[in-house]
Amino acid sequence: MALNTGGNPFEEDPGNPFQDPAVIQHKPSSDYATLDVYNPFNNPRQAPPPFESPASAQTVPSVTPAPPASVPQPLRKSSPTEPRNYGSYGTQDSTAAATADLLKRQEELNRKAEELDRRERELQNAALSNGAVRQNNWPPLPSFCPVKPCFYQDIPVEIPVDSQKTVNIMYYLWMASALTLFFNFLAMLAWFCVDVSGGSGFGLSILWPLLFTPCSFLCWFRPMYKAFRSDSSFNFFVFFFIFFAQDVLYVFQAIGIPGSGFSGWIMSLTALKRNTGVAILMMVVAMSFTAVAGMGIIMLKRIHSLYRRTGASFQKAQEEFAAGVFSNQAVRTAASSAATGAASSAFRAP
Repeated sequence: MALNTGGNPFEEDPGNPFQDPAVIQHKPSSDYATLDVYNPFNNPRQAPPPFESPASAQTVPSVTPAPPASVPQPLRKSSPTEPRNYGSYGTQDSTAAATADLLKRQEELNRKAEELDRRERELQNAALSNGAVRQNNWPPLPSFCPVKPCFYQDIPVEIPVDSQKTVNIMYYLWMASALTLFFNFLAMLAWFCVDVSGGSGFGLSILWPLLFTPCSFLCWFRPMYKAFRSDSSFNFFVFFFIFFAQDVLYVFQAIGIPGSGFSGWIMSLTALKRNTGVAILMMVVAMSFTAVAGMGIIMLKRIHSLYRRTGASFQKAQEEFAAGVFSNQAVRTAASSAATGAASSAFRAP
């Protein structure tokens, strides 16, 4: 038997174990060449493949390629329970800061607008005080009435912004007192119908609204109005003196002494024994007198505190009074006439 010296000695042997189909299917190839399955007898001239670790020889899981960019992907819908992203915390903080800045600017603009309105009113008051014609508008009477308005009164124009609320409250207080005196007249009329002996009280109830309504407006409301309009210490002192007496009168009206013409608490309890309806009407009037008296005391304290904050004093009031007296043309004319008469009589004396 000839020897095969150039290759595998078992290549032609039918009992060659390398010809077994189980071995042939695992025959190394160029695509799968590792050191573990390298056969040195297959091709002696081929260099052995490099060594690979068992970990690197493991099968790498296949990665599904991404679809082409030209194919649009369907939009993923968020589930109802999935929270939506409304922005980061930094965005929310910046929005809050911008909102606070806008509010601050709005407050500054409102403040400047109020200041401009105040200056405009001051200019209007200055123009009116320099000789411009002002048409009286109070009391508001119809045009066909033969009696014309006696005063010019405009709270939003003449009164500073900080004091307008106080002046309005005092104006409503004056109207409430006048209205209460009118209802007091009705209550005393009802009482006179029940008790004829109360004729004197009924007569006084007619006199009080005719007397107190105009006098209260002239004696304490107008001085208070002028005091806030021109910051006059003299008018403040006049108001405090007269309005204190007015508060005492409010308390006297609420008490309701029999025969005084006021249907206060004493008169209401007295009428309760004679007629229930008249007594209820008198009690309503007594409660109105009480409310007006309480509000008058509160407003007196409030205006006094405002007056103290302005730095006014009695000395300033005296100076204003002296300046007002000497600036009055009638007073100066009377003083010069008196001085001339005194000088003439002095020269004529022997």
